[in-house]
Amino acid sequence: MVLRIIQTFRGTFYFFYRSVHYETENINAAISLLTVFLLLAHVAYCVYAYLAFIYNPKMTTLFAVPILVLTCVHAVLGMSAVFLQGQGTRLDLYPEQNRTTVLQRLSAALIFPLLILHMRTFSIMKAAAENGQRAMIWLMILVELCFFAAIMTHVAVSISRALITLGWLRSRKAQRTLDRIVWVFFAVLFVFTSIAVIRTQIAMFVR
Repeated sequence: MVLRIIQTFRGTFYFFYRSVHYETENINAAISLLTVFLLLAHVAYCVYAYLAFIYNPKMTTLFAVPILVLTCVHAVLGMSAVFLQGQGTRLDLYPEQNRTTVLQRLSAALIFPLLILHMRTFSIMKAAAENGQRAMIWLMILVELCFFAAIMTHVAVSISRALITLGWLRSRKAQRTLDRIVWVFFAVLFVFTSIAVIRTQIAMFVR
């Protein structure tokens, strides 16, 4: 009798755990896709602002705040999947994608520290220009490029996985095709963004 109760409880708990796990993964995948959409809009505005020498704090905040909130939620859900559910030590879960898994998690780990510097880029570079610290200016330009590289790498790796989790992408062939398109798109976007960042920062701060 006691054994039957324990087995029933274990089965109920496992069913509840799997249901919550499944829903959490779906919610996290949906959040990641929404974040990608807002991020692309934010990057597009940043590139426009760099090239046109126009800065509108309201427009920046319009995209930046929702992105920051969604990114924090996405990070918490993602870390719970990695550490609380054992995926962090199970490389066999991705037998053919260990390289992209490492790339995804490494880029995610870099985003937050680089984000802190990204948010203070203008003030740091302005102070460096006023004090004649040219090396600091070039260092911050490099940090900006690393920040955009980390974000675009993470997004490029994650899009097809989010679509697979949501059930919108079902074949390996379609996944490979989509991955190639996404990587090409973000490679072009990174080059264009890098040109805008370097050109504008040099014009503003390098004398």
